[in-house]
Amino acid sequence: MAVKDCGGHKGFGTGSGACECHRDKLYRKLLAFLLALILLTAFIILIVYLVLRPHKPKFYLQDLSVLCLNVTPPTSAYLFTTMQTTVAAVNTNDHVGIYYDATDAYAEYKGVMITVPTSLPVAYQGHRDQSVWSPYLRSFDSGVALPPVLAVALAQDETAGYVLVNVRVDGWIRWKVGTWISGHYHLRVNCPALLTVNGGKGSYGDVAGGGDGFFRFQQAAACTVDV
Repeated sequence: MAVKDCGGHKGFGTGSGACECHRDKLYRKLLAFLLALILLTAFIILIVYLVLRPHKPKFYLQDLSVLCLNVTPPTSAYLFTTMQTTVAAVNTNDHVGIYYDATDAYAEYKGVMITVPTSLPVAYQGHRDQSVWSPYLRSFDSGVALPPVLAVALAQDETAGYVLVNVRVDGWIRWKVGTWISGHYHLRVNCPALLTVNGGKGSYGDVAGGGDGFFRFQQAAACTVDV
């Protein structure tokens, strides 16, 4: 049986053995080239990531005004509220822009959503840019059903003089580097808002807030951001 020796063939060689050897060398060179190309691409991506590694934006809750808040007695426990919040977002990147797509804001009390999501305007932030949104947050027209224990807890918080509400921003962002734009990343923001209760009527059956300033926002605070 003849043994194929690729090293002995010169030029084009003769016979099928020479052709097979030529193809084997070509395949090996092509494979080596593809492997080198993959490694080079991965290396470039790694360098770009390390140099331009995007930092998640920073969010700040600047204000939360409770225009009205009304909770029916605990037997039915429906909450009606209208708030206006002011949230600022800062792009901390020097070389990366941020697109904000399909982003909503809403308020929570002890983990229960007390307003419907309000869409924020679609926005693009350039390098080191800042965006400020001041949406109105409202409950459903029919109110938000609260567990009776939560309605009681709200009344107790008002009696104690402090109510903690969480303003949340939830949506999708994209990174922009030069002309390249990434896919969507889930943005989750939590902004605790401490409100003091300054006298006036309680929540049950009466509208709180408005001109008498029943709830007052304490101070601007940083939010936790998860991307």
